[in-house]
Amino acid sequence: MPFEFKNLDIPDVILVRAKRFPDDRGFFVETYKRDDFEANGILETFVQDNHSRSTRGVLRGLHYQKAPRAQGKLIQVLKGEIYDVAVDIRLGSPTYGQWTGIHLSEARPELLYVPPGFAHGFCVLSEVADFTYKCTDIYAPETYRGISWDDPDLNISWPIKNPILSKRDQNLPPLKEADNNFIY
Repeated sequence: MPFEFKNLDIPDVILVRAKRFPDDRGFFVETYKRDDFEANGILETFVQDNHSRSTRGVLRGLHYQKAPRAQGKLIQVLKGEIYDVAVDIRLGSPTYGQWTGIHLSEARPELLYVPPGFAHGFCVLSEVADFTYKCTDIYAPETYRGISWDDPDLNISWPIKNPILSKRDQNLPPLKEADNNFIY
């Protein structure tokens, strides 16, 4: 199998290690194979792919879409390095309000699966980062929400100080005030 699946501190968040097949021309990597992913607990169907480019110090997040348009994401860094964070916002979950973070880089063929019911964000550690992600539902702006990246109750250990934020991300509420309808 070209993939290894590893549950992170919050077991529903899964790191997927892909196998790189190098040769003198370059390399080949399978990044998604539905039957392997389903056999390892990632059952959702992906319906939209996105590509984002950001520069050093940019922090995007923490974002999510409310049900019924909740999005799970399968994330991969094609260029550069990021620190990626997922926060469990499912009311009643044993890990509600907890977060897990991981470095993702072009140097390692890894993907991160963040299921619906999690807020997601990342910060850029390299000069530039190209970041792609598959989504389990289409973008629906009427359900798009967020949580403050520096919510003191979450106490996320971001590896950067004074990030570059969008105006929207500067004004996101803490988790305890967020518009959230996820139930575990």
